Amino acid sequence: MAEMDFDNWRQRIDEIDLELTKLLNERMSCALQIGQIKKMYGRPIRDVERERALIQKLQDANKGPIRDETIEEIFRRIIAEAVYLEEED
Repeated sequence: MAEMDFDNWRQRIDEIDLELTKLLNERMSCALQIGQIKKMYGRPIRDVERERALIQKLQDANKGPIRDETIEEIFRRIIAEAVYLEEED
């Protein structure tokens, strides 16, 4: 019985990981569109205030068990990837 529960939990994690990958790529596609608009209007790619506000909003919404510090680390990496893609586009 426990083995079946273990396998079910692993399968659920695999499904979540696939969904996260899909959502991350969708987010990056949106960032690329925003990057095009920024370039068209001569706006800088990075907006440090927006980044800070986003991370704070996410931490405020965080109900755990993930730590706020981890939320910040994850989203700083996501933002860095979006900036990289926007600059390369």
